[in-house]
Amino acid sequence: MRRVYFLLPTPQRARAVVGELLMHRVEWRHMHVIANDNVSIDGLPQASLAQRSDLLASLARGTAAGCAAGLLMALVALFCPSEDVRIAGGTVVILTLSGAGFCAGVAAMIGVEMPNTRLKRFEEAILRGELLMMIDVPKERVEEIEQMIELHCAQAHSEGTGKTIPLFR
Repeated sequence: MRRVYFLLPTPQRARAVVGELLMHRVEWRHMHVIANDNVSIDGLPQASLAQRSDLLASLARGTAAGCAAGLLMALVALFCPSEDVRIAGGTVVILTLSGAGFCAGVAAMIGVEMPNTRLKRFEEAILRGELLMMIDVPKERVEEIEQMIELHCAQAHSEGTGKTIPLFR
């Protein structure tokens, strides 16, 4: 699957494009629209929190950092134990997983508040009032979908495709 990006000038144009996509057998769940708070996107497939924010990237970074920190703490406790404390292999695993879980949670809270870094290039257009439409299609249909949208809506600006769509949409 590839993610195709389009900027559309108005919600009415976006609704027309969604109608055309549905007639070309693109499912509703494969279309995602992002707009600024002043633009009504009622009746359009809205992007999820994971698509609008940096949640997934932050979650991955937090999990990796927490896992490393937990493992480091566990290894220090294992090789430099105090006199009264015995550390076993299970403790190492528990500390590693606890660090990963804690840091993943903190990173997720931070990532939810940050805009998606993959969409940074569209930020100005969205602030101007344009709508960003992301469409997930099989690789072999990318050209067909791009041509159909440009034919149907002359004001639509193709912004290219993403290499692949994220695992969790």
